[in-house]
Amino acid sequence: MTTRPPAGEADRQADGEPGEAGDRVAQAAQRAASRARTGRANPEPSLGARLGQIGILGWTIVLPILLCLLLGRWLDRLAGTRVFFAAPLLMIGAGIGLWSAWRWMHRQERRDRD
Repeated sequence: MTTRPPAGEADRQADGEPGEAGDRVAQAAQRAASRARTGRANPEPSLGARLGQIGILGWTIVLPILLCLLLGRWLDRLAGTRVFFAAPLLMIGAGIGLWSAWRWMHRQERRDRD
């Protein structure tokens, strides 16, 4: 047989101090109001702006790949090889493009945060 504490004491044990639950609710309301103010001050970019960012990001990746591939094909023609220069330069171009895209995204993130 177990003994139960009085009703008021059980409530205080569950919540900690009396009124602590009310403080947590007030703090949550203040955080929600702060997020709402921040959202109004910094609205989400429009669909056109997002599509523009995607286009810039795509060209940031594709352009170094194409330039390295063209350079590799030109070097292959000069040397009389098949893909000796084109294949590694294609991979190098992909690395450069992805690295550039990563840097651009982080610059945008920092700019949006500031």
